[in-house]
This record gives sequence, structure tokens and C-alpha cells, in this order.
Amino acid sequence: DVIQMSFTYQTDEVEDEATEQSSQEPAERPGPPYYTYVLVAAIVVVALVQVGTGLEPSIEAAGFDKRTFLREHRYWLILTGAATHGSIPHILMNSYAFYSFGKIFELLSNRAHLAIVFLLSAIGGGLLSLVFMPDGVSVGASGGIVGLIGYLAVYAFRRRQFITPEFRKNLLINIGFILVFGLLLYQTID
Repeated sequence: DVIQMSFTYQTDEVEDEATEQSSQEPAERPGPPYYTYVLVAAIVVVALVQVGTGLEPSIEAAGFDKRTFLREHRYWLILTGAATHGSIPHILMNSYAFYSFGKIFELLSNRAHLAIVFLLSAIGGGLLSLVFMPDGVSVGASGGIVGLIGYLAVYAFRRRQFITPEFRKNLLINIGFILVFGLLLYQTID
């Protein structure tokens, strides 16, 4: 499970501005995390197509088959593998994780960067999978999600004056959980 993270701004300047704003007008709340909604919806749509066609055939056709990727130069498989999932629980876990971290990402950073970071991280995760596990078929958005977490970690430590120590601590706990989970299940989870 993803640990719920909280964060608040810590600088005196921000507090002074907030006090001024509260006396004049209500503070503007950030809008809904639209990019997160769209990307989670895309994962769910691909999942519905998978369920409609049967999970196994679509994994064979769209998963990141590393031998086919190299031999037949089917480079798009690195992306279709990130959109394809192995089971209903796999889809649900990745969608929940993406939603949890995506909404935080959109709140803290430029919303449009979410799609870029996810795409580059999914490609990077696929390439690392190719290096460390060169056989078989990889599926799932986990590489892209881990990239979002990495982005948030760098953001939280580079802009520590705006992010609470509690948020940074919870982020490190999440990273540790993913690391332990991956090490314990390395033969099953790519």
C-alpha cells in the first residue's frame, strides 16, 4: 500500500502571504489532477480491452517481449508493455499508485510534466528491464510510476524549504517499501 503523504509550506514568506490573502479573499485551490485522471483512464481503457480479448493473448501481442524488441526491431513494444498489465490486481495496484503519486505531482509541479516524466520513466524502466532481465515479456506501468516517485523525491529534497520533513520521510518510506518489495519478489516482479 502507498503510505499517505502530507505536506505543507514552511517558509515565513508563504505564511505572511497566506495571512494577507485570507484577510482579502479566499486562497485559490489547485484544480483537479486532470493529467492524472487522463493517464489512469488510459490504463483502465487498455485493461478493458485486455479483459475483452482475454489477458494472455493481449500480453503476448502487446507486452514488452524483449527478444522481439531486439530481433525484429519492434521498438514500440517498450511503450505498449507499459500500458499492458498481467492481471486485474496488477491493473488496480498500478492505477491506485499512479493516482496517489500523480495527484501529488500535479499539486507540486507543472502538471504538463506528469506525462513527460511518466513516458520517459516507462521507457527507462523498459530499458533497465532489458538489461537486467533480458528474457521474457514485461508488462505494467510500474517503471513509469517509479519514475514519478523519483521525480517527487528529487523535488522534495531540492525544494526542502517548501516541503515538510514528514513528507520527505514518508516519501523515503515508500521508496524503501518498493525496494524491499522488488528485492523479495525479484523472480516474479520485473
